[in-house]
Amino acid sequence: MTTPSIPRRLHPVTLQQAAEDSPTLARLAQLARESGERLDAVKLLIPAPLRSAVRAGPIDGPAWCLLVDSNAAAAKLRQVIPALVAHLCARGWQVNSIRLKVQTGQK
Repeated sequence: MTTPSIPRRLHPVTLQQAAEDSPTLARLAQLARESGERLDAVKLLIPAPLRSAVRAGPIDGPAWCLLVDSNAAAAKLRQVIPALVAHLCARGWQVNSIRLKVQTGQK
């Protein structure tokens, strides 16, 4: 008994091409891009010493997550969250809240 053959690409594809071919991956790639754009938009509102400790995280509807390197950085960043939300809303993003996730020991 033979198994039905699955159509295979004979040429390699980039990750971007694969993402564009899959609706689920395309949506994830779009959310990752948007998260990075949001971080770029608020970067100047984050105190300079903290900027290297903050990375863009997942978007979950109107909530956005920022990944932070330490509890100390998260504590300082909490003070500017209202300004970040206001700035993003003024630029057209639907952001109701920003949560912080501390990721120690990872880079």
